[in-house]
Amino acid sequence: MSVSLSEASQLAIQSAGVVLTSHGLKNLPKAMQLGKLTYGTVKSNLFWAFFYNSIAIPVAAFGFLHPTLGALIMGGSDVVLAINSLWLGVRKLK
Repeated sequence: MSVSLSEASQLAIQSAGVVLTSHGLKNLPKAMQLGKLTYGTVKSNLFWAFFYNSIAIPVAAFGFLHPTLGALIMGGSDVVLAINSLWLGVRKLK
């Protein structure tokens, strides 16, 4: 992974994986931690989405789930994933 400062050349900024806009390299640990937390949140959301769909789709396909209830459950699943993503903003970075 490459890091660039906002004062660097345009080529360095375009090729960098992370561009720090202020305070030099002081915020690099926070940027790395935020990246790890974001990656963990994406993995968690994918797990729960696949888990829900692997159970709900067969149940609905065999007619054990009323379509209205299925739509409500799917909406609830979306809300849970959105709350999981918003939780990233609540966490305190060291």
